[in-house]
Amino acid sequence: MRAHNERLVLSLVRRHEALAKSDIARMTGLSAQTVSVIMRQLEQDGLLTRGEPIRGRVGQPSVPMSLAAGGAFFFGLKVGRRSADLILIDFLGRIRAARRKTYRYPTPDAVVAFVAEAAPALVAPLGADERARVTGMGVAIPFQLWNWVTIIGAPQQAMDAWRHRDIGADLSALLGLPVHVQNDATSACGAELIFGTGDRPKDFLHFYLGTFIGGGLVMNGQLFLGRTGNAAGVGPMLVPGPDGRLLRLLEVASLNVLAEKMEEAGESSDHIWEQHQHWQVSRPLLDRWLASAAQGLAHATLNAAALVEIEAVILDGWMPVSVRAELVQATEAAFKALDLAGVDPPVIREGTVGADARALGAAAIPLSHRYLIDQNAPARQG
Repeated sequence: MRAHNERLVLSLVRRHEALAKSDIARMTGLSAQTVSVIMRQLEQDGLLTRGEPIRGRVGQPSVPMSLAAGGAFFFGLKVGRRSADLILIDFLGRIRAARRKTYRYPTPDAVVAFVAEAAPALVAPLGADERARVTGMGVAIPFQLWNWVTIIGAPQQAMDAWRHRDIGADLSALLGLPVHVQNDATSACGAELIFGTGDRPKDFLHFYLGTFIGGGLVMNGQLFLGRTGNAAGVGPMLVPGPDGRLLRLLEVASLNVLAEKMEEAGESSDHIWEQHQHWQVSRPLLDRWLASAAQGLAHATLNAAALVEIEAVILDGWMPVSVRAELVQATEAAFKALDLAGVDPPVIREGTVGADARALGAAAIPLSHRYLIDQNAPARQG
């Protein structure tokens, strides 16, 4: 019961940034004494920190409590088809350090070797007490990597190594930490849910455009994983292509498609895999890709909205912020041009996490497992 209520308090403080004991007692129905005991213990454990007292009200001054940045640290590893990113975040979700490795295609040995080299470097600046507070790692990785050899141009034998390799177990043995593995696009959605800013709808579909496109689904404020953890795998969804033929969404709304068009036009695409801030793409080529991707996303949005009542569709990806804004605008226009009879149209908007969503979502997995709670679960009285 106590562990449940501690997670409940931490979840509320994370959502609201700072809360006084009286606020938490009112929100949860827990007694003032129970809340006082819980928050005192969380403060002693280094997970909460006191703010300045708020005076001017009747009674004792109200003391807001917020999360302590150094209360816990987490590794987040994104394994992509072109690159791997390892980050270390603090309890607030801020990236403290990061390392990146690019490759032609991923192999288990290369990923483990990268973590073995990068992880010690990430924690080196921390003090001894802080290093002891590194409590886990999350891994965001595309499922069934061996099925994509044709598209990414990797040798089948090299990718088959993923079939029977337990990357989570390998990394756990290496680091001496619990390791949680999740689909990469689902992790990106989880980052928006936990670390996103602004109004967060309780039901939304999240698209993340990387080498391919993937998705995540949030229902009633919770990340919906599905039976195998691959729910909302939107890449194979069929949508009309530029010539009207049905294509998979990943064939029209992925960076791999853009890169291929760039190479065909004599434009190098290497830089878009190495960084996301600035793309050097000719305007006509970029416009054609945006229009095609937007049409695909619009049809996928319509299909999803017809099946599940979602409040919003959130678009994010490994791309410049300006390109993301254009993609959202184009998708919204394409969606409104469709026949929406019988559908309650969701809002289409930009993500707030950005290109690092997959790695941040990976780091959010051990954070959630240890310190957060289903926000729809009732409080246990005490």
